[in-house]
Amino acid sequence: MTETNPAPQPQSDGKTDPKGTSPQDRPVLYSFRRCPYAMRARMALLAAQIDVELREVVLRDKPQSMIDASPKATVPVLILPDGSVIDESLEIMVWALAENDPNEWLTPESGTLDDMLSLIAQNDGPFKHHLDRYKYHTRYENADPAEHRRDAEKILNRLDGRLAVGKYLFGTRPALADFAIAPFVRQFANTDKDAFDAMPFVHVQRWLADFLASSYFERAMTKYDQWHDGDTPVIFKAA
Repeated sequence: MTETNPAPQPQSDGKTDPKGTSPQDRPVLYSFRRCPYAMRARMALLAAQIDVELREVVLRDKPQSMIDASPKATVPVLILPDGSVIDESLEIMVWALAENDPNEWLTPESGTLDDMLSLIAQNDGPFKHHLDRYKYHTRYENADPAEHRRDAEKILNRLDGRLAVGKYLFGTRPALADFAIAPFVRQFANTDKDAFDAMPFVHVQRWLADFLASSYFERAMTKYDQWHDGDTPVIFKAA
């Protein structure tokens, strides 16, 4: 999606920050590249221009240090320099943008932060419920993927209506809701790309294409090797 204040490409040279900042002085982020929750957390950190030490996780081989920090053992997990832990992706987004929000993601052109959080809750609740049972139906007993796809499409239809009157979900510029929701719509689209492209949701399709072309998405999807305890810190650089 279009940004008004793009930051440079994140860098990973296997070295500490050239400024000499100690890893203990910056947040540590446990992440997994393809997870939509971790994806949106990384994009918010980029938007907030906050550098973190990135620890890329392989979900079948989770590091004990991540589990110790967050016993629920799901990504993302952000450990702040004071030792406090944020292990919900939306909370990481809001924390980062409360620190620095140059593109005003928390203050949409239309509506309020509470309005955005309400729409995000629809994504994180009902839409994610149907998405999982559509994409991963074999994991759920008696789940009918076609039924859950249709129910997810009803939610996409409502998003399409919003996007028919504004380029983004809350106006003519992107905000928190766009970047919090788009990774899940991407996941839905990729489950059956031909079927998604054939749907009559032209505004959602345009919005998703805009998201996929954004530098935030591109930078957030940079590949990193699996992190192991004792590795040289990898700095996910926002600026």
